[in-house]
Amino acid sequence: MPLRRKLQTDSQVWGCQFEAICRVKAFLYFDRTLRFCTMPVLMNIQNIAESKPVRTRFAPSPTGLLHIGGVRTALFSWLYARRQKGTFILRVEDTDRERSTDDATQVILDGMEWLGLNADEGPFYQTKRMDRYKEVIEQFLREGKAYRCYCTKDELEQMRATQMATKQKPRYDGTWRNRTDAREGVEPVIRFKNPLDGVVIVDDVIHGKVAFENTELDDLIIARSDGTPTYNFCVVVDDWDMGITHVVRGDDHLNNTPRQINMLKALGATPPVYAHVPMILGPDGAKLSKRHGAVSVLEYQKEGYLPEALLNYLVRLGWSHGDQEVFTVDEMIALFDISDVNKSASAFNPEKLSWLNQQHIMKTPATVLAKVLREQFSLLNIQVDDQVLLEGIANVQRERAKTLKEMAQNSLYFVKEFDSYDDKAAKKNLTAEAQPILAALATALHNLAEWNAISIHEAINAVAAQFAVGLGKVAQPLRVAVCGGAVSPPIDATLTVVGKSRTVARLQRAQGYIAGQR
Repeated sequence: MPLRRKLQTDSQVWGCQFEAICRVKAFLYFDRTLRFCTMPVLMNIQNIAESKPVRTRFAPSPTGLLHIGGVRTALFSWLYARRQKGTFILRVEDTDRERSTDDATQVILDGMEWLGLNADEGPFYQTKRMDRYKEVIEQFLREGKAYRCYCTKDELEQMRATQMATKQKPRYDGTWRNRTDAREGVEPVIRFKNPLDGVVIVDDVIHGKVAFENTELDDLIIARSDGTPTYNFCVVVDDWDMGITHVVRGDDHLNNTPRQINMLKALGATPPVYAHVPMILGPDGAKLSKRHGAVSVLEYQKEGYLPEALLNYLVRLGWSHGDQEVFTVDEMIALFDISDVNKSASAFNPEKLSWLNQQHIMKTPATVLAKVLREQFSLLNIQVDDQVLLEGIANVQRERAKTLKEMAQNSLYFVKEFDSYDDKAAKKNLTAEAQPILAALATALHNLAEWNAISIHEAINAVAAQFAVGLGKVAQPLRVAVCGGAVSPPIDATLTVVGKSRTVARLQRAQGYIAGQR
């Protein structure tokens, strides 16, 4: 890992090789013996990049399924572009053909569409830009900024073993850096000539200024022996060609950044502003894994989470606006700034996600919930096309479900006949004592001129008064008869959605059930 140090000393620095000559705040950087070393080869890039129209990108690799860590990165990039009225680009980094899959690529596209993180440009695929990468590699070779390395695998392993034995950092030693000959029978790799001295400063929006000594960076392979370009090189060319002004990505990429900056400088390009987002950890503080929730983002769709709720949850992992917890997408766009993201890692909390999902369920229009609820019923092999029915279910169940999957599972009696009653509820409520009450309810409800919660409630109260019993003695047998169990939303609202004919038929069925138990 390249050496990184940050000494928080504030100083006025003049005469550095900036692209814009200005007086700036800078840090003092020291080498291992604490002697003052050459000033950074890179200027403070943030002010320069901020003067350009903002262009951000999300660049996932389809070597695995898109999960919440990647989604948060995409969200931060998308929000920043939207707030700055800039451009958001989707780029699929699929150069690793052995591990990249079409299925993973489709999950990226479907996940971004479900979340509403629509791209202004793209998707672009690296595999379709190979000619461009070869063009830049040839440019580097012509200009002496890259070279062919003919070291064999055995030689590299011996180099590493020798360095380890002498307690040196394992690294390529530059054997072929200044050679112009070739080795017959060996297909060379191509390495970038990294500067041999100086310091690269990554002026990171989240982590602050971080220094990397060029002496700690060896000559990076930019093309493999089969001619295929490597990740770090392709990223540089893509960001340059696409005019990216702000790179938002995980902080596991921070150590790649000085190499990429050096290659951008070799191309005469202005590096973008970098913002390296901290990791998301599991609730136990360990690296996020499948058991914590590092699953395909589309699994959250199947589990009945609203995309707005998932985005709301992810934006709060490392960013805040006062004490506000619930945000609409428009509020996120208006308030989010990448510079406000915390540098500390955040822990994934599934209970908090479920709570936020319920908050969004309660606020989302029934017309929108109905569409998601239809999909959830479909996953249960139940086809429901009645929009009015679906909206009615959403309205009566929205405060009782944390996910749309839970809502669908708890609402089966609204959309199909149940085969049996909950045994405990039936024994307690479908009794001989309840039979005349159910008969009276069937008559009263059948005779209602208007089928709404108010008239239903009045009818239930009238039957309770008729038998001189408490409301519970009427409502619970009614609930079990109509719903099959002892749990439902308020009974008058429930019957409104179930409908008159189905309610009366189920009351008659319950009477038959009681008669058969004698």
